[in-house]
Amino acid sequence: MELTKNFVKAKRPCADGLRWYLRHRQRPDSSSDYQALLDALVQQGRVDDACWLLAQFGPTDAELQLEGLEAEALVFAGSLRVRGPLRVAGRLHCGASLQADAGLQVGGDLQVGAALRSGAAIVCGASLTAGGDIRADWGVAVAGSLQGGGELRAGWDLELGGALQLAGPLRTGGALSVAGRLDCERGLWVGGELSCGADLRVAQGVEVGQALHGGGHVQAGWGIRAREGIWARGAIKAGESLLTEGPLEAGAGYGIYAGLDVRTEAWPSSARVHACTRPAALRSGFWSPEAEP
Repeated sequence: MELTKNFVKAKRPCADGLRWYLRHRQRPDSSSDYQALLDALVQQGRVDDACWLLAQFGPTDAELQLEGLEAEALVFAGSLRVRGPLRVAGRLHCGASLQADAGLQVGGDLQVGAALRSGAAIVCGASLTAGGDIRADWGVAVAGSLQGGGELRAGWDLELGGALQLAGPLRTGGALSVAGRLDCERGLWVGGELSCGADLRVAQGVEVGQALHGGGHVQAGWGIRAREGIWARGAIKAGESLLTEGPLEAGAGYGIYAGLDVRTEAWPSSARVHACTRPAALRSGFWSPEAEP
């Protein structure tokens, strides 16, 4: 893609950025090629401007394959595949997909326009955003928030220092820890413990291999099952059943609601509530002292 002066100016860049572009394109060795401009901006420490340019003009169908990558920052408009170690000290923005066969470590923001795939771990020192699926064969550790436009899968633990917003389902083989709010538009499967520091909202069902701890309200459109217990500082609401072998406890002054999306005559089969003891705060649902066979 070739960027002309008028084309760039129409996007209303900042005055300093436009001056840099005009000076750069007037040099004998300069180029108005899209990726060449992104590279030049990053090399001169203007990573913010490179990210702005990528956001304005979008991804390309260019593909880059590397045996390994170690850089201060990288803004690439196309798809990137790195077979060996991938380490970026600052920001890594990729317009299309990113595949890191041996895992990746990014010190700043990690932004991918399409799918993000890692053959090992994903470690990010700031926020992570992907327009498509996010998959890691090992664990995922993000110091900030994570926003995904598709499915999220982690073979091991998933730990976030901020909020989680996901358009697809989430599945992790280990624990899930989210410091902020959790919003998932599909279902949630967690192999270990689930800990959320604020409200937890899942459009479909929740299944947790160990305990579920919610720092605010806990809500699921379908049922919630957590083997070792369900705790919340706010209300607990499920469209269908609430099942655990441990305690089922809402926050002080809040209620526990099952069967919100089920007709009352269907509660015995589709809005069951089971825990080690009957919750005093149970407001709706069919209490079943017997565990499921």
